[in-house]
Amino acid sequence: MANSSTTFPPVEKCNSTGRENQTVVADMDGTLLIGRSSFPYFALIAFEVGGVLRLLFFLLASPLAAILYYFVSESAGIQVLIFAAMVGMRLSSIESVARAVLPKFYSGDLHPETWRVFSSCGRRYILTANPRIMVEPFLKEMLGADMVLGTELKSYKGRATGLVNKPGVLVGKNKADALKKIFVDEKPDIGLGDRLTDAPFMALCKEAYIVLPKPQVKAVTTEKLPKPIIFHDGRLVQKPTPLNALLTILWIPLGFPLACLRIAAGSLLPMPLVYYAFWALGVRVTIKGTPPPPANKSNGQSGVLFICSHRTLLDPIFLSTALGRPIPAVTYSVSRLSEIISPIKTVRLSRDRATDANMIKKLLQEGDLAICPEGTTCREPFLLRFSALFAELTDELVPVAMVNRMSMFHGTTARGWKGMDPFYFFMNPSPAYEVTFLNKLPKELTCGHGGKMSIDVANYIQRLIAATLSYECTSFTRKDKYKALAGNDGTVPVDNKNNPILKKANKVMGC
Repeated sequence: MANSSTTFPPVEKCNSTGRENQTVVADMDGTLLIGRSSFPYFALIAFEVGGVLRLLFFLLASPLAAILYYFVSESAGIQVLIFAAMVGMRLSSIESVARAVLPKFYSGDLHPETWRVFSSCGRRYILTANPRIMVEPFLKEMLGADMVLGTELKSYKGRATGLVNKPGVLVGKNKADALKKIFVDEKPDIGLGDRLTDAPFMALCKEAYIVLPKPQVKAVTTEKLPKPIIFHDGRLVQKPTPLNALLTILWIPLGFPLACLRIAAGSLLPMPLVYYAFWALGVRVTIKGTPPPPANKSNGQSGVLFICSHRTLLDPIFLSTALGRPIPAVTYSVSRLSEIISPIKTVRLSRDRATDANMIKKLLQEGDLAICPEGTTCREPFLLRFSALFAELTDELVPVAMVNRMSMFHGTTARGWKGMDPFYFFMNPSPAYEVTFLNKLPKELTCGHGGKMSIDVANYIQRLIAATLSYECTSFTRKDKYKALAGNDGTVPVDNKNNPILKKANKVMGC
């Protein structure tokens, strides 16, 4: 690093104006990203594809990788990381994690000075030692890279062998050779790197700048990202640094029995006691606003329809916990296991408008009901488009703003088995839910008494909940989420008894 830092000026001295027609070539770890280690991103692939045992294997192999990296060669150390994280995995699974999980973590580590220069150029190239399949979705779709040159994985029948194709891991001279192969006699305008082994390719550029390690530098804020991260998947909340990965591995054997105990308390105890049981077991439930009283059936009063923002499939359960009474919920789809352990009645929507409308009206005649009109969950501070069907069925509408906090695991998934969603949520050391009851919608703003259009009522409630939570409204739908994260439209097949393909699909798709 010392030699390269004296040969090349720091990136802060690079003028980024008037670069629209120029070409930039940048390294990734330590250059485009603040972090110089790719350990957390390999760990994410190990856990998301292979589970906790693969993460343990990867963690045990990492000291060998570090020794080889610092005392033998960068190439040998990275090869060990690739082998430990990916051997035996389907390439399609690696690519799925790269598209749905990694961008959230990569975007939180974007170097501001490198991004200033990189984004100012019209043609953007990346040279990285990381496997191309692992980084390409983020670099192309989020940062607008024109080409990604990275290490190519060897595979056999669609599975990674843990080895790499020639010329090997893309470091040092291999980076320079890859650049020459693309540009031939032409020289890129700007080269950006962060270490001595980047010097060979940087020397091929008209201008070259070094990105010096500065631990205090702050990543590009979410407001300045080229695209907002609205949808992302994966179970881990925090970036799995070596310490976080170790804590996760040690916690799971303790957290899973604790999750089972919390679920049992919610399922078996009378609903008025669940609130206190959750607090005793470390689950925090905060209630704001004034909830309406139960519907009086003796007077023929129709039930109230609670319109909830959708954070996890547990939203109706925590709504019931806050009210102290079980509130049935209509859902687009939940796993069979979630239905079995649920302390409240769940009714599946058929996606046929007339059928669903009749079913919801019938349920409202029996009492209060909960619905999440977004149709699917969203982790970020955004609300998806509200389906307007609910507004046509009753004027007794109570908006409910739901928000939760998880420190270790996400309680939702688009790619994995949704039966584990409640377990992952309750495996957090101290998960929390905040339930805010807003005022019942005035009659003059409803469809029946007020004569409003159902879409206007739905949009009004969406804006109302968003303002309460300081969230942003979007027009994205369930299909947009599943297309981005799972490559399907999120539709759950109904008849899957004799079709193994549909059985598998049912495991993947859901809320």
